[in-house]
Amino acid sequence: MYCPNCATPIDGVKFCRVCGANVSMVPQAMTGELPQEDESSKGRHRRHAEKEPSIEKAATTFFTGIGFILAALAILFYFPAGWAWGWSFFIPAFACIGQGVGAYLRIQEDRRREQQALQARMAYVPAPVFPAAPQPGQLSAPTTSNLHAPGSIAEPTTRHLDAVKPKE
Repeated sequence: MYCPNCATPIDGVKFCRVCGANVSMVPQAMTGELPQEDESSKGRHRRHAEKEPSIEKAATTFFTGIGFILAALAILFYFPAGWAWGWSFFIPAFACIGQGVGAYLRIQEDRRREQQALQARMAYVPAPVFPAAPQPGQLSAPTTSNLHAPGSIAEPTTRHLDAVKPKE
């Protein structure tokens, strides 16, 4: 196998010796296998995965932010030298309040979309289509014996070719 970056031959190494490119996935790509995830990367992806918002999580996060604000105010006013570091509790407070409000708004938007989709599905109920009854004296559709075969596309072309005779 060769390095996809610099075309240097590689022999079962993880990095190219010339350019330093990561070539550990090249054998898997050549065989068509999916890359294998190690256990350390699974936890990292799970932690940052988008979770389904819920009212309980939104309320918990919001009130956690309120708790941080109360703790910051208590530190600022009741502890000596609390003014020096008590303000730092406002950072997680506003972050938690923002996450809680954002989750709640996302839930409300999802509910609104579901309602609109449901109303759209209910509004469109196709009317049953019945064929109109034939009126007396009307012509009916032609039968297959009345249809004629379509003409050939090649016939007019060959007629034009036959009409022109080369001079000898």
